[in-house]
Amino acid sequence: MYSTTGIDASNYVSTFNTAFYSIAGISLFLLIGLTVIMLYFVFRYNKKKHKTAVQNEGKTWLEITWTVIPILLALMMFYYGWEGWKPMSKPPSNAMTITTTARMWSFSFLYENGKESTDLVVPVNTPVKINLISVDVIHSLFIPAYRIKSDIVPGREKIMWFIPEREGDFDLYCAEYCGLRHSYMRSTVKVLSKEKFTAWYGDTATLAKASSGSTAGDQGLTIMKFQGCMACHSTDGSKIVGPTYLNLFGKQEVVTRNGAEVTITADEEYIKRSIIDPNADIVKGYPKGLMQSYKGKISDADIAKIIEYFKSLNEK
Repeated sequence: MYSTTGIDASNYVSTFNTAFYSIAGISLFLLIGLTVIMLYFVFRYNKKKHKTAVQNEGKTWLEITWTVIPILLALMMFYYGWEGWKPMSKPPSNAMTITTTARMWSFSFLYENGKESTDLVVPVNTPVKINLISVDVIHSLFIPAYRIKSDIVPGREKIMWFIPEREGDFDLYCAEYCGLRHSYMRSTVKVLSKEKFTAWYGDTATLAKASSGSTAGDQGLTIMKFQGCMACHSTDGSKIVGPTYLNLFGKQEVVTRNGAEVTITADEEYIKRSIIDPNADIVKGYPKGLMQSYKGKISDADIAKIIEYFKSLNEK
């Protein structure tokens, strides 16, 4: 399903491969050449053959040669690297704009028409510009098949752009260690034909359809998966980054509130407050500041569905 070959996957593949193979070839040539010369001198001028050390005079042409050639090789490597990097900061004016929000530990992609997706869905042979936003720590968006990667720094405006040149699914990772579940922070670039993308892009009710399960609890689970909640919370009682959802609703919890420990009941009000203002009550044994506010991203109606899902996880 996934491709990482990079053959004509994006507009950067050719220039990146040229730079990579050029630098690798030069490095291999120097490694072999210097190793051969070193071995030659070891055997040619060893102590058994030359018991008395002799001072050799330098040769100007030799010194010029081993100065000029490395400079030319370094300039050649710089040229190929520069040619590959230079266009990365200049997206075409007609590029489609998508905003990605990176958080521990998921990506979300917001389109110009308000549609949001956990996968990066793009049309083939169309310039795509991505605004990079992090709401917590440094992340890095990496698409190996496209030969592009960019750090996403909190509070800093950054972009990346590319032209997908082949339809298919491609891996998308976070390439910057960003905490305990960094390895779970992965997504997919889905490159569609222009006709299929137009149909997908125009269907702005995708999440509503996906969350239309048979019960409110099913819908709540879909909403949380879409928001990346499962990256930090388990449903089987195991402890990961945040408290487990198993038997959460109605449970007595010791939390830190305004610097003091208090005992609360995990009811509707508490769950809603934890989603809107997650740092108001910190469950004992868990760090503060890992969860960001979902105010404006999850409606009251969706929170009600999430609560119904929590209720379904209570063991009978």
